[in-house]
Parts: sequence; C-alpha cells; structure tokens
Amino acid sequence: MQSQTRPARAPGPAAPAYRIPWTIVLAGAAMAFVFTGSTQSFGVFLKVVTEDLGVGRETFALAIAVLQLATGVPVAAYLADRYGHWKVIVPASLIFAVAMLLTSQAQSGLQFLAYLGFLGGIAISGASMTVVVGAVGQMVPVRRRSFALGLVTAGSSAGMFVLVPAWQQILNLVGWRTNFALFALVPLFIGLMAFIFLRNADKMPKSADVVDEPFINMLKRARKNRDYLLLTAGFFVCGFHVSFIAAHLPAYLSDEGISATGAALALAMIGLFNIFGSAISGRLGDRYRRSRLLAIIYSLRGVVIFGLLVLPLTEFTAIAFGALMGLLWLATVPLTSSTVAHLLGARYLAVMFGTTFFSHQIGSFLGVWLGGRVYDAIGTYDPIWIAGIALGFAAALVHLPIGDRRGAMAAAAAY
Repeated sequence: MQSQTRPARAPGPAAPAYRIPWTIVLAGAAMAFVFTGSTQSFGVFLKVVTEDLGVGRETFALAIAVLQLATGVPVAAYLADRYGHWKVIVPASLIFAVAMLLTSQAQSGLQFLAYLGFLGGIAISGASMTVVVGAVGQMVPVRRRSFALGLVTAGSSAGMFVLVPAWQQILNLVGWRTNFALFALVPLFIGLMAFIFLRNADKMPKSADVVDEPFINMLKRARKNRDYLLLTAGFFVCGFHVSFIAAHLPAYLSDEGISATGAALALAMIGLFNIFGSAISGRLGDRYRRSRLLAIIYSLRGVVIFGLLVLPLTEFTAIAFGALMGLLWLATVPLTSSTVAHLLGARYLAVMFGTTFFSHQIGSFLGVWLGGRVYDAIGTYDPIWIAGIALGFAAALVHLPIGDRRGAMAAAAAY
C-alpha cells in the first residue's frame, strides 16, 4: 500500500514548482533593475526641463503624475495573466521607446505631458513591476514567494542606486533631450529579457496555488474580502510617499542649498539601502505576519520624514535620510504582492496585484502632482511632507486588522 500511495503525494508535473526557478527570478530582477532605475530618475530633470520649456513645476509634476496613474491601470496586467506575460511586455517596451524619443523632442509643456505622461504611462503599464511580479510570483513555491519577490524588488532598488546618479552625470554632459533619447534603449533591454526568459516561463510548472477559475468568480471573492480591500487602501500611502520623494526630493534639497550631486546621491542611497530592505522584508514575510511588518514599515516612514523636517539639513543628513528611507522604500512590495496571492491565489496575481497597485498609483498621482501644485502656490513642500507623516501612521493602522485568512483558492494550496 505504501508503494502505491507515494507517487500520489508528489505528482510528477508539480514537483518542480517546489524549487525556485532562479533564471526567471534573476531575469525579473534584471528587468526591475533597468526599469525602476530609469523611471525613478525623472526627478533629477525637474529643474532643467521646466526652465527649458518655460513652465512651472506643476506641469512637470502633472506629466509624471499622469504617467504614474496610467501605469497603474490593470488592463495590461489582465492581458498578461490571460495571454502570457512576455506577449504584453515586449510590445509595451517598444511603445515606451517611441514615447521617450518623442519626449526628447517636446517643445511645450503640453507635448511633454502627452508624450511622457499619457503615451509613456500607457506603455509602462505593460512593462511595469506588476506584470513582472505576476510572472515570477506564479512560478515560485508559496513558502518562498515573499523571498523571491523580495529579490525582484531588490533588483529595482539596485537599479535606482546605480542608474540615478548615472543619469544625473549623463544629464550634466549631454542635456535632458539627449538623455531622454537614451532612455529609449531602456525598454528595449526589458523587452529582450522578457522575450528570452518569460517566453519559456509559460511552459514551466506553476506554484501550488495557481488554480484555474473564471476571472469573474475571483473578482467576486476579492470584492468581499475585507483584508484585500484594506491592503489595497493602505498601498495608496506607499505610492504617495515614494512618488513624491522620487520626483521632488532632488529639487527640494537643491532649494535648501544641497548640491545637485548631493541630491542625486541622496536619491541613490534610497536605491542602495532598499536592496537590503526589500530582501530582508521578503525573507521576514515568509516567517512572520506580513500585515504587522507592513504596519511597522509605514510607521517608520513617518518617523524618518519627521526627522528630515526637524533636523538641520546638510548633505550628511540628506544622505542619511536617503539611506533610512531606502530601507523602507519598496520593502512593502514583496509583502503586499505575496499577501495578495495569500488571500486570493496566484492564478490572477498580475491583475489582482495590479488592482492593488492602481491604488498605489492614485497615491503616486496625488503625491507628485500636489507636490508641484503646492510648491508653485506657496513656494514650499512642507505641507506635503507633513501629509506624508500623517499618512504613514494612518497606513499602519489600516494594516493592523488584516488577518491571515486565505481565499478559497489559496486555502487549497498546502505549500
């Protein structure tokens, strides 16, 4: 009897799902490295673009805000789950390359908004972290998912550390227009990686909680899942924080007398230290309550921002702010995305994390746009910094009630 039951415990096709597919995880990290490292550097162009085009900071901020909002629309994520992730990432990457070339030729604030904000945002939605996370998350074992997604997020952080100061130096050498033309090379690399690696991912065994069900049924479960709704609401604050800081921190520091190099270095420190923050949070998420970890992260963000406002601002404190914020920067992503899979299963992870991410991008829109709007109106960013502190503690409270209940599909997975 024992010899007959052993094969039933570990069926052949599912066995590989218990091992981490390192090639796919590293490919996802490489795509996140290039994508995030480039898009998070847009803030270093704020002053030069507004001066060249003769527009206020609100115009530049609105373009980035529209891009962030368009990036969060989960249509591309649904198509990726439905037809294959690489089939969405590759054409989206080509469109984004065109958007960057057009942006480099913009002659007015309206053109800059149309090319970078609308066209760029639509393209990025198909090559963003949500689609990459969905691809990787479906192929890693449930018990190691937070860790694997933490590594992908760490790749994005490494890109921020390496590429933000690199783009700053290129800006100093060739100007912003040539710099944006060079941005067109970035999505081509992402598309190539997706074609080579994610194309083969569709043929690989999926994790235990990738269970087919009608999409409409999953939406009904999500709508009734209190924990998923709270998680989605809390992720709004993450978007508000990171997008406001990425877009406006260099200009804020420059206004306060910090050199352009020092401001870029502070932004780079966010990327460097988030390599560790993302990896550590992913590892902890496999061992401890993710909702509690998220509450701690959001609370600490409020504390760090408060420190920036009350301590004397020097290059040292600016860089220290970047380092501390970096530990918390995208540490929310592996915890949030793995919690989505935990609650609803991984079959539609890209689109359901994409829906949660849309809340993040609404926060991003408001953080970026309000930063420019408030600055143009009163000449200071202080109200937005204070709002960021309050939102950090509010997000902590929102995450505390989130329990460990699994959705019907996720509960079926034993591993």
